Amino acid sequence: MYAFYFLLGAVILWGAHGFKRHEWNEEYLSLKQTKMLLGIHAILIPIHHMAQKTCASWLDSQYIIPGLEVFVPIGHLLVSTFLFCSGLGLYKSFKTKQDYLKGFIKKRILPLVIAYYLSEYIYLIVLILMGEKMAAKDVICYITGLHMANMNAWYLVAIIFFYFFFYLAFRFCKKEGTAILWMFIACILYALLGAIVGHQGYWWMRGEWWYNSIILLPVGLLFAKYEQKITAFFKKTYWFLLPLSVLLTIGFYILSEYVMRVWGYYGENWGDPLLIPHRMGCCFVQWLLCISYVAVNFLILLKVRLGNSLLELAGGVTLELYLMHGMFVELFGFNFLNEAPSIYYIKNVPLFILVVFACSVPTTYLFRLLWKRLTRFK
Repeated sequence: MYAFYFLLGAVILWGAHGFKRHEWNEEYLSLKQTKMLLGIHAILIPIHHMAQKTCASWLDSQYIIPGLEVFVPIGHLLVSTFLFCSGLGLYKSFKTKQDYLKGFIKKRILPLVIAYYLSEYIYLIVLILMGEKMAAKDVICYITGLHMANMNAWYLVAIIFFYFFFYLAFRFCKKEGTAILWMFIACILYALLGAIVGHQGYWWMRGEWWYNSIILLPVGLLFAKYEQKITAFFKKTYWFLLPLSVLLTIGFYILSEYVMRVWGYYGENWGDPLLIPHRMGCCFVQWLLCISYVAVNFLILLKVRLGNSLLELAGGVTLELYLMHGMFVELFGFNFLNEAPSIYYIKNVPLFILVVFACSVPTTYLFRLLWKRLTRFK
C-alpha cells in the first residue's frame, strides 16, 4: 500500500511546475489545465469506489480489508470538481461560441443521453451473464433506464437534467445573473426532492450522492461570470486565502461528519417530515465543504501548473472511465452488485486496484469509440 500511495503521488506530480512569489499559472482555468485536474479526479473516483468495496464501515467484517480508508467518505468532494468545471465550461462556451444555445439539446444533451443508455445496456448484458434473475417489469425498467444497471450513471442523469435547466435559464432569461440565480434555485429544489425521496433501491434519486455536491455547477457558472475579479482577489489575498481554505475544508469536513452522526441522510420513508430538514441540513454543510474543497484545488492550480501526458489522457476520457470502471470493481470484488458471485474475488488491495485499472482502460476506449460512432450526427 505504501508503494501505491507513492505511485499515486508520482502520477499527480510528475511534470508539475511550481511558480515563484509574484508569479502565477495564468492558464489555471484553461481547458488544458482543468482537463488535467479532472484527470486526477477521474483516477481518484475509481479508487473511491474500490475503497467502498474493500474497507467501508457498512461492509460485513469478513470483507473489510484495510488500505483505502481515506478514500471512503470523499466521493462527493471528487464529484464536486467535475460539477464546478461543467458550470465553468458551460458559461465560457456560452460567452465565446456564437449561437451556442442553437442546437444545444442535440449537440450537448443528446450525446449524454446516448452515453447513459449505452452504458446501461452494457451493464444489463453483464448482469444477465452474471445470472441475475429478472421479472418482466424489471427488464422493462432496465431497458427504459428507469432502473439503473450501472449505479454510477446517476451522475449522467443529474447532469442531463441540469444541462437542460441551463439551456432554459440562459435561453429565456434576459440577464445572465437571473439565469444563474434560477440555476441555484433548481439545485435547491432538486436537493429538496432528493431529501423527500430518501433512500430507496429501485428508482432514481436513490440517496444523498445524487444531490450533496450539485450546487457546484451553478457555483462554476457564477465563478466564470466574475472570473477576472475573482482571480485578481485570489492573487491579492493568496497567502491568506489558501491556508484559510484548507482550514475551512478541514473544519467543514469535521462538521459534516458530526451532523451525519447526529442527523444523517438515511431513511427509507418517503416524505418523512423529521428526516427532510435533517437531510437538508447535512446537505448544506456538505455543500460548504465541497465549495471550500474546490477552492483549494484552484488556489493550488494558480501556483502549480500540471503537465503530464497521463493526466491529459485521463482528462480526455473522464466520463467514459467513470461509466466503465464500476463494472470491474464489482467483477473482482467480493460479489457482483450484491446479486451474484464475482468472477474472481481479489483480496489483495494493490492487486485489486491494478486489475481494475488494467481492465477499465481498454474498456474505456472501446466505449468511447462506440459512443462517438453513435453520436456522429449533424
